[in-house]
Amino acid sequence: MESSMQPEDTPELRRLYQGFRDNNLNPLWTQIGDLMPVHPRPRAVPHVWKWSDLYPLAQASGDLVPVGRGGERRAIGLANPGLGGETYITPTLWCAIQYLGPRETAPEHRHSQNAFRFVVEGEGVWTVVNGDPVRMSRGDFLLTPGWNFHGHHNDTDQPMAWIDGLDIPFSFQNDVGFFEFGADRVTDYATPRYSRGERLWCHPGLRPLSGLQDTVASPIGAYRWEFTDAALTQQLLLEDEGQPATIEQGHAAVRYINPTTGGDVMPTIRAEFHRLRAGTETPTRREVGSTVFQVFDGRGAVVMNGETTRLDKGDIFVIPSWVAWSLQAETPFDLFRFSDAPIIERLNFHRTLIEGAE
Repeated sequence: MESSMQPEDTPELRRLYQGFRDNNLNPLWTQIGDLMPVHPRPRAVPHVWKWSDLYPLAQASGDLVPVGRGGERRAIGLANPGLGGETYITPTLWCAIQYLGPRETAPEHRHSQNAFRFVVEGEGVWTVVNGDPVRMSRGDFLLTPGWNFHGHHNDTDQPMAWIDGLDIPFSFQNDVGFFEFGADRVTDYATPRYSRGERLWCHPGLRPLSGLQDTVASPIGAYRWEFTDAALTQQLLLEDEGQPATIEQGHAAVRYINPTTGGDVMPTIRAEFHRLRAGTETPTRREVGSTVFQVFDGRGAVVMNGETTRLDKGDIFVIPSWVAWSLQAETPFDLFRFSDAPIIERLNFHRTLIEGAE
């Protein structure tokens, strides 16, 4: 606000402001530019975490830190440098690398927060969600919706790591969180190839008559890589045939959905997978809301606010609200993405600006 719009500094005005402070009040006219900026000015900053740094630290944690009651999970949260040391990757999202050693079990618990897991490499762990053992393998996207009991067990002699995503910051800021311990082990140590939820729900275009009631979160425990890969491959093949199957030239993408509603898999988190042909560069865009990517395969780069960072397999980067960004593919480039879009859209705050678009 222009300084000419502020009142003249007088003893009376100072006494007025002291009265405000004494009564826990703040006048809007001194802070409107901070409270209502002309566009989003996030405290969170664009940042890249290199998998080559993250994984050795997770390994060292596996050697030194036990998993079990008290700490519950050997999970290392990614702290956005702009958020003052809080273990939040954005003001609404939490992201961590979780590590489970050979033959280890993480005990069951449940919480209000919605959670997922994405596996960039490895296999051998099953997550047991409400008694349903769900295999975790490379490329799989796995759900643990809020208030579902869940634990993990590693059935092999090799460790395994993956990323967790949750809406912890959103839940914390709005005081909606509950937590409850479950069994000290897990309720089922079976190791089926497909979970019960998959066997019931994962048949294209078919819905079980036993599940006609819509659910807030998806009833599918695991979205398998084989199907994600096939969908992306077919989009690019259709593009080669001249069909309008990709979102942009050389850029295929899918959204994981709740089959009961056709909407997002969980009420607070959206998840997608993107594939770029080698040499593809996406348009620069800005979006309200925050998003996180992990490189699944290939090499490329992200440009955020004009700064280019090279990316390799496993690297994780965060794009805060209204930050200008684009992707560049050096080789065929696969990326997993999650965001707070369901919150932003439901509250009607969504807005996107694509450079060069009319």
